[in-house]
Amino acid sequence: MTYNEIIDKYYPPGTPRRVIYMRHCEAVASLAVDIAEAKGLDLPREMVYEAAMLHDIGIFMTSARDIGCEGDSPYIMHGVLGGRLLRSEVMPEEYARVAERHTGAGITAEDIERQHLPLPQGDYMPETQLERLVCYADKFYSKSGDMRRKPLDRVIASMERISPETLCRFMRLHDELGCDVTRI
Repeated sequence: MTYNEIIDKYYPPGTPRRVIYMRHCEAVASLAVDIAEAKGLDLPREMVYEAAMLHDIGIFMTSARDIGCEGDSPYIMHGVLGGRLLRSEVMPEEYARVAERHTGAGITAEDIERQHLPLPQGDYMPETQLERLVCYADKFYSKSGDMRRKPLDRVIASMERISPETLCRFMRLHDELGCDVTRI
């Protein structure tokens, strides 16, 4: 199956959730590709684009009615659910790992325990360059509101609201991948 076939299967054309999904994922994919090129990352452009297009594939299984998702799981589960889905569809493991590890600036087993997060115990930290890149690019776009690219100060404020540790993780991603995103 191709990434487009998977998107079509779970986000049928003509549905509101498809419009939201595509707008968000295309923006994230475009930014991720631009950052990879600007930073000279040794990642195939096609892989970056496809992984970013699939990073949120699990949202339809969550309860997020404001973005057209009427599943039963808490929204924070969308990464884990997306990873499972991509594995069941026999997509590359790299894509499944991007889906699992893009939430926030990564989620540790300690975060799950300390914050009583409704996630299976585990470590969902972006490890590979591809995982870190899509995680970073994703922080600049929301799936609600005007869906325009957020300025860095708004991204930092949203990471800080989650926890000081999340902000620290995001800043490490920014140190590695940050460039003048207003110019790309």
